[in-house]
Amino acid sequence: MREIVTANPPPAQPLSARLEGAEYFEAQYRVRTGDIDQDMRVRLDSVARYLQDIANDNADAAGFGKTDPFWIVRRTIIDVIRPFSWPGTVYAERWCGAASTRWANMRVTMAAKHETNLFNPDPREDGLIETEGFWINVNAQGMPTRISDELQAGINAMTNEHRLRWKSMNPEKAPESGSEPDREFVLRAVDYDPFKHLNNAAYLAVVEEDVLAHPELVDRPYRMVVEYLRPIEPGATITVRRLREDDRLTLWLLLGEEKTVAATISLGPLPIAA
Repeated sequence: MREIVTANPPPAQPLSARLEGAEYFEAQYRVRTGDIDQDMRVRLDSVARYLQDIANDNADAAGFGKTDPFWIVRRTIIDVIRPFSWPGTVYAERWCGAASTRWANMRVTMAAKHETNLFNPDPREDGLIETEGFWINVNAQGMPTRISDELQAGINAMTNEHRLRWKSMNPEKAPESGSEPDREFVLRAVDYDPFKHLNNAAYLAVVEEDVLAHPELVDRPYRMVVEYLRPIEPGATITVRRLREDDRLTLWLLLGEEKTVAATISLGPLPIAA
């Protein structure tokens, strides 16, 4: 992982658009009642599941699940421009926005065509969410490894950025105390996969607890960034530390009694293009 370097968080920038003529994978998913909160808004953890679904569907359709089967997500960015709600259908497009030899920024743009029903009878504006994930190709032992030549050629054709480097966007160091009391987040057996890997969507269930208490955070276009720093194994004890600064919320997921930072989550206003 020599290409990954530690850097000061760069100024937030809007996500890049797809190159004209670049190939992409497309899929569509129905918004279900299990995806929404008490106000029928599609939750962030549900958006994360859509991202997992299209990644799996993309791998199956392209066939690189055989040559490059193991990936870990280092970061997920979700820009909610216009929120999704139920009922509706999500139309998603996935492509590579930047690449290196061992990792890639995978972009997914999602548009929701909303419908009405007995429970949500008022017409709503169509939804729009832009996302980007920093995906690392790993071997069976979980170590970063080179992307196969065939897949590398395919993703390189989608982008002009072929020297992608890691730059953290969230502050990793947690403050001694938060703006609100620490709370415990209880992990469930259903949050883990067969590799004992905590599902990426489970991390975003953490921030939904705070969104319920502070709905103004999602009442305007916003960006959510989660960076996964260390594995969270089954049986782990997680403490959530929160810092609210004006219109921005930052959370640190702390492991065990040592309070080692396992992940960071930030939620704030959507960056505006210069």
